Amino acid sequence: MMVAEQTSQWRGELHYDESMATHSSWRTGGPARRFFQPADVDDLCNFLRDLDRDEPLLWLGLGSNLLVRDGGFPGTVISTFAALSTFEWLNEETLRAASGVTCSKVARLTARAGLVGVEFLAGIPGTMGGALAMNAGAFGGETWTHVVAVETVDREGGLHTRYPAEYRIGYRSVTGPEDEWFIAAHLRLEHGDATAAQERIRELLAQRGATQPTQQYSCGSVFRNPPGDFAARLIETAGLKGVSIGGAQVSEKHANFIVNTGSASAADIEALIEKVRDGVEQEHGIVLETEVRIVGDKPAA
Repeated sequence: MMVAEQTSQWRGELHYDESMATHSSWRTGGPARRFFQPADVDDLCNFLRDLDRDEPLLWLGLGSNLLVRDGGFPGTVISTFAALSTFEWLNEETLRAASGVTCSKVARLTARAGLVGVEFLAGIPGTMGGALAMNAGAFGGETWTHVVAVETVDREGGLHTRYPAEYRIGYRSVTGPEDEWFIAAHLRLEHGDATAAQERIRELLAQRGATQPTQQYSCGSVFRNPPGDFAARLIETAGLKGVSIGGAQVSEKHANFIVNTGSASAADIEALIEKVRDGVEQEHGIVLETEVRIVGDKPAA
């Protein structure tokens, strides 16, 4: 990894050939050609204005729900976790959380304030930016149920305030204006019992620890649940629980998780994803769709 010299136009850090294994919850993946950590929103805007229009961009929070192939990402990764991590109350019921704030922090913060409805975010191992991008959900809750506005940035570094009506929102799916990325969410919540909300979070985290491989490297759920069914049930009944390729394994604890047992390459994980998809289709006639985003290049032969 090399660090570029900073210019007068931006104050963040730009790294070259940055290993994405250190920024992925799967702990594997090739290098990013460039990796930028902005100092703040203004710095991010200045950086975007300097980019070529055709530069491939990858926005990164905690690196969950992401697989970067072993050949790496041939563009610029923008890391929001450290820089875009502010939150503030806009009024007694509305929280502004920047895209780099962790979902678990939003859940804890609102519960302590006696505002309820997003306790489920405690079970999502990512940031608000990712939760907005995929309408992340857990334990029956979904992110966009509570969104009243979002702030975005475009490729030219322009800032926008958008509203839910400007997006097509579905199960683990959000489509909106092209070439814009989330930098903050405005969440409206209801007043409730702070003690009960915090207890609910403890219960959800205990349930997550009992049913998911939280002590192993994974990306969270790999596949979306098909209508009226559960991906984990389909995978398990297809006899795929525990199946391995290289260092990648279908979790023995939860069949919709693929874990890195310590030596998995991105190619191992991607091959296992395809094996599971093919096996479920052969057994049940259902083609599972991935939640995980797969990006980058395969290594040159």
